[in-house]
Amino acid sequence: MVISIGRYLLDRLKDCGVEHVFGVPGDYNLGFLDLIENDPNLEWIGNCNELNASYAADGYARIKPMGALLTTFGVGELSAINGVAGSYAESVPVVKIVGMPSRNVLENRRFVHHTLGDGEFMKFYAMYQGISVAQTILNKQNAKSEIDRVLAECVLHKKPVYIGIPADVPHMQIEVSSPMVYKPKSDKKTLNDFIRAVKKNLKIYQSFIALADYEVNRCHLNQELQDFIEATDLPIASLSMSKGVFCEQHPNFIGVYNGVLSDERVTNAIKESDCSILIGVKLTDSLTAGFHYICEEPTPKIEIHPLYSKIDEKVYSDILMEDVLKRLSNLKFKSKIPPKEPKEEPHFSGKLTQKQFFKVVEEHLQPNGVLIAEQGTSFFGAVDVNLPKGTSFIGQPLWGSIGYTFGALLGSALADRKRRNVLLVGDGSFQLTAQELSTMLREDITPIIVLVNNDGYTVERCIHGPERKYNDINMWHYTKLLEVFDVHLHRKPLSFKVDTAESLSHAFEQAYKHPDKLAFIEVKMARDDAPTLLKKLGALFSAQNSY
Repeated sequence: MVISIGRYLLDRLKDCGVEHVFGVPGDYNLGFLDLIENDPNLEWIGNCNELNASYAADGYARIKPMGALLTTFGVGELSAINGVAGSYAESVPVVKIVGMPSRNVLENRRFVHHTLGDGEFMKFYAMYQGISVAQTILNKQNAKSEIDRVLAECVLHKKPVYIGIPADVPHMQIEVSSPMVYKPKSDKKTLNDFIRAVKKNLKIYQSFIALADYEVNRCHLNQELQDFIEATDLPIASLSMSKGVFCEQHPNFIGVYNGVLSDERVTNAIKESDCSILIGVKLTDSLTAGFHYICEEPTPKIEIHPLYSKIDEKVYSDILMEDVLKRLSNLKFKSKIPPKEPKEEPHFSGKLTQKQFFKVVEEHLQPNGVLIAEQGTSFFGAVDVNLPKGTSFIGQPLWGSIGYTFGALLGSALADRKRRNVLLVGDGSFQLTAQELSTMLREDITPIIVLVNNDGYTVERCIHGPERKYNDINMWHYTKLLEVFDVHLHRKPLSFKVDTAESLSHAFEQAYKHPDKLAFIEVKMARDDAPTLLKKLGALFSAQNSY
């Protein structure tokens, strides 16, 4: 079959689950953009800037198997590099496509626009080598094999890859056979060795507990995780980076692990267990109270990762998480599930506090939605929100780029329009990426956006400089942006300004009554109020930064 290089790349992206491509047009990518716009099975989502596009592609890939991002050379790809770095840090499979100058320009080292004026065209490529697992620049000879190779690496490692397309390449014709189907397999001998080692541990330890984290989400193995827990009857806690990785309504779920700041139920369960089974876990500072663990002495642990597993210091390479969970489901683990604490009856009244705010949010969330929480008061307060069945959670506690979630909301909402997205974002973070509200209105997505107006960078105030001017921001008329960013407003969005528990509850009720409308809720709260977890974590981070 004869096909253009650009078309082959797009077909392979569709094979990987991509239905939308995010980015900003530039003269070096316009020929390739023609192919995207002409494809009836792809939708081009033009963003307000490349950074926002990279956040959107990341949010998209947390719901779908893969995201795709297209920018022009130099200025465009550097504008997007922060967002792609976040995808690399948090293992999100994003394909970064760059429209490059033509091969004639490259080979003759011409001083063209969007370059550094030195005739060097590989510097930006080199910058992306540190934040992507595979890179390539396409030409007629390598296109088929390189597209297959690079996308396979993206699928395998769940991390970004980089594809450069010179401006004269997308319409070149190549001959291709059927696309490569890549499905990794476990090494059977290593898998058997690992299972035997686990069985030895079953004879040594009296009580086990499971902790699950974001790598399970990236591999879309949530059902396999649930099957494993139900087969073994183990208690399970998630880490805050992966809230919702396991159904929080399930009787085996005991809560969210936050190091020494974990609640009593999780703390006691950890202390009473002899061995922990860490499933897709990466123990970062913001997830472990600044590396302050519940047990002073390291406890024995079994680690299960997408491509390897580990028992203490012994690594078992080339075995897949999916296969490990299935084999472990046949074993008998000793465990004890701590009783649930009685749930407080919700009571909403008076001026909003952070504590009340998240109780109101919890009461109004509906099943099968997506909750997105910006790093700061929103994320650390949302950790304690009990998610309804089928709800996904998106945050970025490892990379922690403020403003990320507003762009990510665009991507996650487009990834599955049937699911209602609820975003919790602070005013400081919102101001970094606010213009993407324009794209949301144009694309007619209908999230519930809850903007916490507490007059500045509260998360930073909790760490250092509570009275410093650098933690202040300029006040905006936030709800008026709905009119500023969309002249047409075909489907008039809902907007609310609230400062009491009752008015916030009413705003949520109205938003859910109108699923066909975007709802923007501005919530006014005291500047220095913050979730308890954030206040405690801020003090720990402050101490950590002092030595």
